[in-house]
Amino acid sequence: MITAPQLRAARALLGLDQRQLAELCGLSVPTIQRMEASDGTVRGTVDSLMKLIEALERSGIELISEGQTSSSGGRGVRLKSSPTTPEPALP
Repeated sequence: MITAPQLRAARALLGLDQRQLAELCGLSVPTIQRMEASDGTVRGTVDSLMKLIEALERSGIELISEGQTSSSGGRGVRLKSSPTTPEPALP
């Protein structure tokens, strides 16, 4: 799952305010505000959490869970590395 600090960090990485994130996820601004104010793991309905996580992942956010490798050794977020596009062959 996602923690409130991860949610705030992901939103900051994307340069979104709460209203923009709500629109991206198809959720209300008060729902985003409640999620960001959660203590620890974000609370919400399963449907709301899935919408949030899917929207963040579609936007290029990678959630780093407790067991994953990260430079700081804990939960976090980072932008997904973009796949490399092969150069077109010259004629």
